[in-house]
Amino acid sequence: MSKGERIVVGLSGGVDSAVAALLLREQGWDVVGLFMKNWEDDDSDEYCSSRQDLLDVLSVGDKLGIEVEVVNFAGEYRDRVFAQFLREYQAGRTPNPDVFCNSEIKFRAFLDHALRLGAERIATGHYAGVRFFEDEWQLLKAEDGTKDQSYFLHRLNQEQLARTIFPLAELYKRDVRRIAEAAGLHVALKRDSTGICFIGERPFKDFLMRYLPPRKGEIRSLDDGRLLGEHDGVAYHTLGQRKGLHIGGVKGGRPGEHGDHDAWFVARKDVARNILYVVQGHEHPALLADELTARDLSWVAGRPPHTHWVYTAKTRYRQADAPCELESVDAETCVLRFAEPQWAVTPGQSVVVYESRVCLGGGLICA
Repeated sequence: MSKGERIVVGLSGGVDSAVAALLLREQGWDVVGLFMKNWEDDDSDEYCSSRQDLLDVLSVGDKLGIEVEVVNFAGEYRDRVFAQFLREYQAGRTPNPDVFCNSEIKFRAFLDHALRLGAERIATGHYAGVRFFEDEWQLLKAEDGTKDQSYFLHRLNQEQLARTIFPLAELYKRDVRRIAEAAGLHVALKRDSTGICFIGERPFKDFLMRYLPPRKGEIRSLDDGRLLGEHDGVAYHTLGQRKGLHIGGVKGGRPGEHGDHDAWFVARKDVARNILYVVQGHEHPALLADELTARDLSWVAGRPPHTHWVYTAKTRYRQADAPCELESVDAETCVLRFAEPQWAVTPGQSVVVYESRVCLGGGLICA
């Protein structure tokens, strides 16, 4: 860094991005804050906190003595992220829009805008790390494993990482709040945001029904084909789902036991016939998979990892790293085999591959 080099920090209104800006300012960067508005439909205080978030960003900017700019990326978000979100659900898959929001908005539209402002780099309050090692940029897990967000960042490429700094890479959440409190930032104790802003705290099914009309169909037992009930649309359900089926069964049975009163779980979706198939018991074999195929691959290094090496992978964010082997990979798909069966591997979700602390990339689960 040259003294006074300009960096644009994405400010969300939360404590993490505020502390990221604070740390960079203390290091001598010329810090500019940028607040991104990514959603306009149904933008009300009832479900979306963007108005309060903006007020918090302006307050942080005033406290730190940095310029703050507000930019509207709602059009880009709708075209690049939300449109795909709806297509995936309509096809019976369960997408993760946060992954594509990062790669398409926060580290593409945001980066392009920052460069136009004369910045050399951008920064965010994500819990992740980046380093230049053996002639390439690497995406790393954060020191705070409970907050690590590399899963959501795995589609970042070399160009994006070369321009990115993650100031919180070595910090724990408790330290971030302590730093904010010591600096007199009013967001020090602000509750972390959860979920996607355009969904907010509302029931997810109600939100989705506004864009994907109901289409009633049958709920059947995968084991014997029995008709058990009716659903409003397979798009509203995901593999492994237990709640909201309204077909009886207790909250959960003991693993390995499949009695008459065990809970039912979604195990398969037949989109063409509009049938939802369910099974009883959390550990039913239909809910377990020892391999998967992924598409729409994105590798951080710009090339796929070696096959037949031992890696770890996650098929969902809140999951422990699972040892696996990359059996095959080509330009369009890859096949991963796990050492132990994984529960409810869900098409549309991202599988992310790691080698120790290094995030190698991943793809969308298709089978």
